[in-house]
Formats: sequence, structure tokens, C-alpha cells
Amino acid sequence: QVQLVESGGGSVQAEGSLRLSCAASGYTYSSRCMAWFRQAPGKEREGVAAIYTGDGRTAYSDSVKGRCTISQDNAKSSLFLQMNSLKPEDTAMYYCAAGVVCGVPLLARWRYNNWGQGTQVTVSS
Repeated sequence: QVQLVESGGGSVQAEGSLRLSCAASGYTYSSRCMAWFRQAPGKEREGVAAIYTGDGRTAYSDSVKGRCTISQDNAKSSLFLQMNSLKPEDTAMYYCAAGVVCGVPLLARWRYNNWGQGTQVTVSS
């Protein structure tokens, strides 16, 4: 059974940084799409950043491009999201997601069929 467990969320001031982690287990990590999505209260879940574990290709939403970096540790089946220059509008529950139907666009929500339980990020002004 696929398991994704996020950690690293918390409360920070605007312009601060956080590093989210996702530990994956229960399947072969290579040749997968992995992504971070977020959902704020009353809003749709949106893709933030994605990576194709086979070749490291990445994709970012316009809202975080230049401020966030997605990375992976294949040996440990782990996914990370380094978030810098955080803004109050980044406040949301952040979810790790995994999929096998990889392609363009990498951030298409329909690609991902396994989800973690989420980690809360709160940014205050």
C-alpha cells in the first residue's frame, strides 16, 4: 500500500522559509511523478511544484516560481519542498502526491492518485 507522510509545516512570519518533507513507501519510487499541492480554506486544491523522479524534470506554478524548489532523494524515497520568501497567501494545507501517468503538464491534478494527509503552513504578515 502506498504511503506518503508529510512533515515540516509550521507557522512563520512573512519573508521566512520552510522546508517540507514527504516520506514515500509501499511502491517503487523511480519513474514516478511526485508533487506538492496546497489547499487554502474555501479554495480549490492547486498544484505548487512537481518532479518526474526518472530524470528530475520539474514544474512550478506561477505563484511560487522563483521562491520554491522541489527536490528528491531517490535513495530514501523522499520528496522535499524548500519555500523561501513566504507570503501570507502561501498559507494552506500542503499535500504530497504521487502518480504514474507522467507527462506534460506535470502539475495536472488528475495525474496523482496517491495523497498524504497534509501539513499545515501558516504565514503571518
